[in-house]
Amino acid sequence: MAASQGHALSSEQAWLAAAQAFIQETLCPGGKEPNVQLTQLVIDCVKTIWLSQGRNQGFTLPLTYSFVSVQDLRTHQHLPCCSHLSWSSNAYQVWAQEAGLSGTPLPRERLLLLGTLTDLSGDLEQECRNGDLYVRDNTGMLGCELIDLDLSWLGHLFLFPSWSYLPPARWNSSGEGHLELWGVPVPVFPLTISPGSLAPIPVLYSETASHLLRHRSKLRGVQPNLAGKLVQLSALVKSPNRTYFVLSLGGLSPASSQAGNHVSVVVQIPAQLVWHRALWPGRTYVLTALRVSKIRNHSHHVWVTSPSSRLLPLKPECVQELKLELDEPPSEANPMPLMTSNSQGRKEQKGLVRNSRLLSYMGMVTGVLNQPAGLYELDGQLELCLAYQQFHTLRRVMRPGVSLELQDVHLLQSVGGATRRPVLAPCLRGAVLLRGFSRQKPETQVSHPTQGAFLYEQLVWERQLGLPLYLWVTKALEELACKLCPHVLRHHQLLRHSSPGSPSLGLQLLAPTLNVLAPPCSPSRNAHSEILEQPHNCPLQKYTRLQTPCSFPMLATLKEEGQRRAWASFDPQALLPIPEASHLTSCQLNQHLAWSWLCLLPSTFHPAQVLIGVLVASSRKGCLQLRDQSGSLPCLLLAKHSQPFSDPRLIGCLVRAERFQLVVERDVRSNFPSWKELGMTSFIQKQQARVYVQFFLADALILLVPRPVLHSATSSVSPTEHPLPEGPHVGQSRLFLLSHKEALMKRNFCVPSGANPEEPKPTLSFHVSGSWLGGTQRKEGTGWGPPEPKGDENKDQKVLFIFLGSSVRWFEFLHPGQVYRLVAPGPSTPLLFEDGGSSCISQRPLELAGCASCLTVQDEWTLELENSQDIPDVLGINRALPESSLTNLLSGKFTDSLVSFSAEILSRSLCEPLPAPLWMKPGSPAVRGCVKLTVALETADSEFPPHLDIYIEDPHLPPQLGLLPGARVYFSQLEKKVSRSHNVYCCFRSSTYVQVLSFPPETTIREGVLVRAPLAPPRHV
Repeated sequence: MAASQGHALSSEQAWLAAAQAFIQETLCPGGKEPNVQLTQLVIDCVKTIWLSQGRNQGFTLPLTYSFVSVQDLRTHQHLPCCSHLSWSSNAYQVWAQEAGLSGTPLPRERLLLLGTLTDLSGDLEQECRNGDLYVRDNTGMLGCELIDLDLSWLGHLFLFPSWSYLPPARWNSSGEGHLELWGVPVPVFPLTISPGSLAPIPVLYSETASHLLRHRSKLRGVQPNLAGKLVQLSALVKSPNRTYFVLSLGGLSPASSQAGNHVSVVVQIPAQLVWHRALWPGRTYVLTALRVSKIRNHSHHVWVTSPSSRLLPLKPECVQELKLELDEPPSEANPMPLMTSNSQGRKEQKGLVRNSRLLSYMGMVTGVLNQPAGLYELDGQLELCLAYQQFHTLRRVMRPGVSLELQDVHLLQSVGGATRRPVLAPCLRGAVLLRGFSRQKPETQVSHPTQGAFLYEQLVWERQLGLPLYLWVTKALEELACKLCPHVLRHHQLLRHSSPGSPSLGLQLLAPTLNVLAPPCSPSRNAHSEILEQPHNCPLQKYTRLQTPCSFPMLATLKEEGQRRAWASFDPQALLPIPEASHLTSCQLNQHLAWSWLCLLPSTFHPAQVLIGVLVASSRKGCLQLRDQSGSLPCLLLAKHSQPFSDPRLIGCLVRAERFQLVVERDVRSNFPSWKELGMTSFIQKQQARVYVQFFLADALILLVPRPVLHSATSSVSPTEHPLPEGPHVGQSRLFLLSHKEALMKRNFCVPSGANPEEPKPTLSFHVSGSWLGGTQRKEGTGWGPPEPKGDENKDQKVLFIFLGSSVRWFEFLHPGQVYRLVAPGPSTPLLFEDGGSSCISQRPLELAGCASCLTVQDEWTLELENSQDIPDVLGINRALPESSLTNLLSGKFTDSLVSFSAEILSRSLCEPLPAPLWMKPGSPAVRGCVKLTVALETADSEFPPHLDIYIEDPHLPPQLGLLPGARVYFSQLEKKVSRSHNVYCCFRSSTYVQVLSFPPETTIREGVLVRAPLAPPRHV
C-alpha cells in the first residue's frame, strides 16, 4: 500500500512539474520569472473540473491528461479529435454511440487546452479585427467557433474543458485547422464585472428611432441609444473596402415586432464586428452612442454605430425612454424610401416566374452534397445552399450533425435542373447561426472534388447565376470531374477560378450553355440594397423552374445507352415489311437482317447529351477515340463538310460537341425459316453491336490540355495509345507531299535476318506513297534549320512509307494532297530518312507504287501538318483527288482496272461471298462474308444518277467507320469488274483508299432509318 501511495505521489509531482513548465513557456510573458500564482490558478481550475465528474478513482489530478499548446495542435495533431475533461469514460462512450449511428464519432484525446479568447489577429492592431474568434497563447493562435459568446470573455485567459480540433481540410487554402469550443470556458482569473451606471440609460425605441431619420435636426450634437428586440440579423459582409453587418431592432411586444416597425443599424467598426457572434434573434439589447449616416450611392440615411458604441443586454429597470418633441406622431412615420433594383427591369413571363418564401428554420445537417459549392442536406429532406452568402468561416464546421438556425432564409420549391427537393438559401439579409457542433468526424470527400470554392463564388458573385442554374452548374461540374479527373485533368485544373487571360477549363466547357442561359452581366450585387431595401429584393427573390439544358454522360454510359436503344428498337418485322419479306428465301431473309444501324442525335435524349472527352489515337485499331475516366469511344471526325481531319496537334485536346451522331451498327446472326417467324426472337442466335460517334470539328469546342498535367496523368493510358505528340528538343525532320494512301489491314512482312524464324503473323499496317520536298532539316531552337542539300539531285524523290506497330496511329491524319513533316526525335543520324529498312518489303510493291525506295516509320517518330502555301515546291502541283471519267467507270469494255469516284451510299447489306479466285487454294480459310454497298454516282447532267455495287471482303472487314446509307464517300483505286450479265461492280483491294466526305444528313435520319424522297427505279450498270 505504501509503495502504491509513493508511486502515486511521484506521478503527481511529475505531472505538476510538467504543468509548471508548460504554463511558464506558453502562458507567461517571455523573459520573466515563473508566475507561481498563475500556475496555482491553472491547477486549481483543472482540479475543480476534474473532480466534478465524481469518478476520479481517488486521484486529485488528471494524471492521464497532458497540456497541449496551439503550436502542438497545428504541428502534431493531424487527425480530428475531441477532449472532455469533465467526462468519464462511460459518458464519452454514450456520447460516441449516439454520434456513431450516422457516422464516425470524433476520437477522444486526453489533452488540456488553455489560451486567451480574442478577436484580434495578426499583430494585435485594431485593423486586424474581422469578426473572427481565436484562441491564443505564446506559441501561436487558432481560429475557433463558440456557440454563445459573452463579449466580456474577450481578452481573458480560459481553460477549455470541452473542445474538438479539426485539422485543415483539403479545400482550405489557408492550411489552418480550427477549434470548436463546446462548453462554457472556465476563466483562470475571476472575471471582473464593471458596475453599471446608477442613472438609467436614456433610450429610443424602434418607432421613434425610425422617425428621427427624417428629422435629423433633432439629433445635432447627440448620439442617442437604441433599445429593442433583435428581429433581424444580416450576414457578415466582407467587401474590399470594409466588413460590416446590419441588425434590426423592433418593439418589445410580440405585436409591435411582427408589425414591421423596426429600425436597422449598420455595424462596421472593426472592434464591433465580433458582436455578430454574440447576437441572438429574439433577445433584447441596447446599442449606445449611435449616429446617422448616409449610404454611398443611395438617397436615404441609416443608423450606424460609432467607435464608442457598446452592445448591452436590455434590462428594463436600467433604461428610460427618451422623450422627444416630434412634428408627427411616431406611428405615422414613413418607412424607408423604396429603392429600385436593376433586376426589376428584366422581362418576366407571366406564369413562369415564381416568388420564393422568406422564413426561419432550425434543423440539422444530415449530409454534405458539395462542400466547396456550399450545398448541404438538412434533416434528410431539404437542400441548403449557402453560396449566396460569404460563408468561409462557417464552411469549416459544416458536416453531418451540425445544428443550425436560419433566419430570413428563402425557400424555393420545384427549382428543376435535376434538383427535386425544396431548397433553403439565405441571401445577405439572412443569417445562418450555429446552434450545435457535430459529434462526427469529418469524412474525406472522395466522390466530390474538394477544390473549386473560388470558382463557385465567381458563378454567384460575378456571373450572378440564379439558384436553379447554379445548382445545375454544380452538378454539371461534378459530372465533368468524374469524367475527366484525375487521369485527364487534376481537380484544381478543372475547377480553377478564371482570371484575365487564364479562363477556367470547367467554365470553358460550360460556356456554350451558360452564355445562352445567363449571358455575362456587368452590374454586381449591391449588398446594402439587398439587406436594407423594402420591399426585399435579391437574386433569390424570384426564380424560374429550370429545364435541365443538357448533361455530360460518361462515354461508357453513352455507349451502353446507345446499345440498349439499338436492341430495344430492333424489330425484324419493321426492317423487312411483309410484302417484301414474303418473297425472300430463308437465306436471303437472314442476310437482310444480318446488318442494320441506328443513328441517335443529341435531341433524342432527355436532357440533351453533350459529348466531352480527350482525343487520342489508337495504334491497336488505327482509329481516333474520345476518352474519359470510364473508357474510350471510337469516333469519326471531319474538319468540315468534304474536308478530312488531318491535324495531329489536336491529339490530347479536350473536345466538346453538342452536335454529333451516335451510330450503333447491329450485327445479327439468325436462322429464321421464313417471314412468318420474324416475331419470334428465339431464332436469333447471336447479336453484337459496334458503337461510335461522328461529328464535324467545326461544330465542336477544342480546348488545349496543359501538358504537365496530362503527362502526369497518363500512367493509366496503354502504351499503344498516344494522347499527345510532343515536339522534340533535339531531332531532325523532312517534308513530304502525300499522293496516295492504302487501306489499313493486316499484311504479311518478311522476317529480317536474325529475327525469330517462326512463321510471322499478319500485322496491322498501311502504306502511303509520296514525294520528298527538300532535304533533311535539323532542330534549331524552337524551329527547323534550312534543308540539307540532296546527295543526288537526279534521284527519284518518290518514296513508299510503311506504317506498322504503334505508328498506325497516324492513319486517320494522312490524306492525299497534304504536306506533312516527318519528325525523328533524338540525336541526328546521317541518311536516317534515306534508308528505313527497305529489306523488309519486296521490290514488286515498290514498282507498283512507282517508288524508288521505302521507309518504315518508327514508333517514336511523329507527324506534323504543314501549310502547303508556305512551300514553293507545292504551289504548282495539282492536289485534287483523282476521279475516273463516267465513261470509263460505266463501260464494261475496260475490266480489271482501278477506278476512283465520289458517291452517296444508298444501302448496305450482307451478302454471299463472291466466287473465290482460281488461284485460291482449296484449303484456304473460309471467308467470313461480304458487305455490299449500293451507291449513287455523282453526276452533273443526270436527274437520276446511276447506281453501282461495291463489295467489301476480307481482309477489309469489318468496314471502316462511317460507311452508312446517306453518307457521301470518296473511293480511290477500287477494282472494277464486270459480271457475266455485263453489270459493272467494284471490289476493295489493298491499295483502296476511302474517305468519308459527309455524314448522313440529320434531316433525313429518323431512328437510324434513312428517309428520302422516292427515287426512280435503280439503274445498275
